[in-house]
Amino acid sequence: MSHVAHILVIVSTPTRPSSGGRPAAAAPEVTGRILVVDDDPTVAEVVARYLVRDGHDVACVADGHRALRHARENPPDLIVLDLMLPGMDGLEVCRRLRETTAVPIVMLTALGAEADRLVGLAMGADDYVTKPFSPRELALRVRSVLRRARGAVIPTAQARPLRDGDLKLDPNAHTATLAGTPLTLTAREYDLLAFLLRNPGRAFTREQLLDHVWGWSFGDSATVTVHVRRLREKLELDPAAPRRLVTVWGVGYRYDPSPTDTASEDAENTRTTHHEADATDSSDIAAKRAAPEARPTDSATGHEADAGVRAKSVEGRT
Repeated sequence: MSHVAHILVIVSTPTRPSSGGRPAAAAPEVTGRILVVDDDPTVAEVVARYLVRDGHDVACVADGHRALRHARENPPDLIVLDLMLPGMDGLEVCRRLRETTAVPIVMLTALGAEADRLVGLAMGADDYVTKPFSPRELALRVRSVLRRARGAVIPTAQARPLRDGDLKLDPNAHTATLAGTPLTLTAREYDLLAFLLRNPGRAFTREQLLDHVWGWSFGDSATVTVHVRRLREKLELDPAAPRRLVTVWGVGYRYDPSPTDTASEDAENTRTTHHEADATDSSDIAAKRAAPEARPTDSATGHEADAGVRAKSVEGRT
């Protein structure tokens, strides 16, 4: 462990002059302000250099207190957080951050530290990378989490509001409410809930959810389990007996639409249909009273009358 107590390094995207008449490379489509929290200056420098190559502005700090202060004074778009920090460890930093912000967090964890990893996910971290890691892999994870946090992974055709009973999601605004109360969801929690809402009644394995929501067919399916548990705590009246996010034994998870909402919509549709039918009947009666009685005089008129009767019959059944 480094003897350096505190460091702060700001690394900005360098200007790349074009050479040989060739234009400079285009910047990546998803960039942002990244805060790297790691007490090992070598690791912090390597991570920062790779992130800068991807077009990000990077700040590095070496302890939890500096991380919290920097996040408060200069809110980043994403935090890369080492769990093994001196003094205040990464888990406590994550917990305190989640009290005030939903900024995406990617954890750096030691190989075999499964318990810490699960606790970090339970506290609201969005993703993790295990040491020793490939800096390129970390850079790809950062870009993936940023893209999802900004809603860029949702195609325009699918960006319509999502609703189930008193639960409403607006993917364009990246907001969620339950009974009119805003929900505080991390980027991964939001994406997981939105994906399940788009596929109600369909069971998914944990591996399928990792692939669809995280965008990676990697690692430990407990990541999904932890995020489902966190969503249940925020959505369900009784998280121990969930009605929406249900477990399908031997498979994975399924989102069941609210039966109350379905029944109320059916009742409203029935009332609307009856009201329209009553209005149509009243209009027909008024028209008959106002118009002189007429009888069909040829076969074509007779067919039109028969068609009208059939249309009314179909409308009544509808």
